[in-house]
Amino acid sequence: MLRSGRRKGTITIPSPNIWHWPEIYEIENLAQDHAGAIPAELQRHARWSGARIVDIGCGTGFHLPLFALQAQAVTGIEPHPPLVAAARERIAGFGNVTVLHGRADAIPLPASSVDIVHARTAYFFGPGCEPGIREALRVLVPGGWLLIVDLDVTAGLYGEWMRADLPRYDPAAVESFFERQGFGLARVDTRWTFRTRADLEAVLAIEFSPRVASRARQQVVGTCLPVRYRIHSLRKPTFEGSRA
Repeated sequence: MLRSGRRKGTITIPSPNIWHWPEIYEIENLAQDHAGAIPAELQRHARWSGARIVDIGCGTGFHLPLFALQAQAVTGIEPHPPLVAAARERIAGFGNVTVLHGRADAIPLPASSVDIVHARTAYFFGPGCEPGIREALRVLVPGGWLLIVDLDVTAGLYGEWMRADLPRYDPAAVESFFERQGFGLARVDTRWTFRTRADLEAVLAIEFSPRVASRARQQVVGTCLPVRYRIHSLRKPTFEGSRA
């Protein structure tokens, strides 16, 4: 999940999980956070009711309907054309949702036009993502919120497996980066609950290398898996020079 469609220079790096196995990634999305801990934490910062929301790296649009139930307008931004098409098909019945082809560092929206920019395990990995942060702040109204949901790889078995696959990823350095940018940090414990063991194992296979996925299958009992997230939150100043 950390290897999302991130742009580096003029190249968009593919997200191998959802780009290549969107049907399995759908199973993963369905398994996540049944208790709603992540939406509750997000709305502690910024209520969705009546808001204009942008979802960066929206993929197949899984989270767009949830936002649309309360928001005034929702815009999904996605760099991979097949996923743009899938997201548009998903939200066809919603009059307040639009899906656009775009990138985190080139959002096709006017300045100061949205209230919330949301990004979940897409693009924002720490040092190097400054262009995306600047672009999010450009499209936000004064007082608007940039909310970044990412996996906390310091916690639990899931974090252990990710560290094994990404030995160069330094979570402490990433958290320090966001702190220097002025973000707040919250940690949210959730459970992934799968319908079947086969579903769980299919998701492990697209998220980890064969070696680590094999180890994960042996360590997980049943169809549930605890996973911790971290949420980085940044409010755009209400006026120049303010962090209020």
